[in-house]
Amino acid sequence: MWRIGDWFEERLQWREPWRDQANQIVPIHATNWIYCLGGLTFLMFCIQVVSGILLLIYYKPTATEAYNSVKFISIEVQFGWFIRSVHTWCANLFVLFLMLHSARVFFTGSYKAPREMTWVSGVILLIIGLGFGFTGYLLPWDQIAYWATTVGTDMTRSVPPQALGEMILTILRGGATVSGDTITRFFAVHVMVLPVISLILLIAHFLMIRKQGISHPL
Repeated sequence: MWRIGDWFEERLQWREPWRDQANQIVPIHATNWIYCLGGLTFLMFCIQVVSGILLLIYYKPTATEAYNSVKFISIEVQFGWFIRSVHTWCANLFVLFLMLHSARVFFTGSYKAPREMTWVSGVILLIIGLGFGFTGYLLPWDQIAYWATTVGTDMTRSVPPQALGEMILTILRGGATVSGDTITRFFAVHVMVLPVISLILLIAHFLMIRKQGISHPL
């Protein structure tokens, strides 16, 4: 095992940068639980990725098969009910921790200089997190999901001017009403577009936190 590590070390020199990161001192105030909300949010995100990949094995994002595939996962697939429950509950906890983390950063003034860009990336990640919840809510393709998406997308009609609001509505739904085109679009955004953007922003977010350190209390 050590020989494999030495082989990689000789070519990549990965141990020293890792030691520099691992040996950084954590400020005593950062051991307070309110400073752990960001880590809990990231933990929920990782669980969502793993459980989502497992659900992808059986899920079929079409209007004719989506509901039946979810039913098959919940009833027929071994531990499918458990994986789906984990994905559902962690989605709720992910949004909760994300909002609590954002509130903690705001009320402790952690968004101030020199951490403005960290705050901006975090706000974008908050919006993306809400996007995960909105797009994922439709995927079971049941009555609650259908009507919730209908009401949610219909809100874009209030965007001025009216022509712009109607255009956004059509882009979101893929037509005039929530249909099979909507579920296909939401699925693509949920499992491809948002995860890629999230990964890029998370890397940038963590690098800036490492560079600037954890903020001090007010």
